[in-house]
Amino acid sequence: MELTTVIKPFEELSNHELYAIIRLRNEVFVVEQNCVFQDADNKDQLADHVMIVADDFLVAYSRVLPAGASFDEPSIGRVVSDMKARGTGAGRRLMKDALSFISEKYGSCTVRIGAQTYLNEFYKSLGFENAGETYLEDGIEHIEMTTQV
Repeated sequence: MELTTVIKPFEELSNHELYAIIRLRNEVFVVEQNCVFQDADNKDQLADHVMIVADDFLVAYSRVLPAGASFDEPSIGRVVSDMKARGTGAGRRLMKDALSFISEKYGSCTVRIGAQTYLNEFYKSLGFENAGETYLEDGIEHIEMTTQV
């Protein structure tokens, strides 16, 4: 599976790309994780959208938000991988490319995420460290984590 990274601001997303993003986020966050939450939070318009594509199919996605949108620092959120892509390295590639993008766009800085706690070791393997206590968000345990780029 050949992975391609595409990064676009909201205004440059095609209708098909936006639909694929919404479909994947709903498929994983709402259906698979059985979590009813307000996904459309008016932050997508502020974000750069990081998409990992294989054969014209969105296999992993995240959004990069500027400082002040979710946290005081730039952040990565809505990190999601299609079930069929898990274990292929698509999620690791997604995060590495998002961090590289932040470094290019914002320079050397701290990046903060609100991670689901079951992914704590995955994020630690990418250089993130816990930066707070666990908390519940939409009924799922999360923890803030930071890294330097």
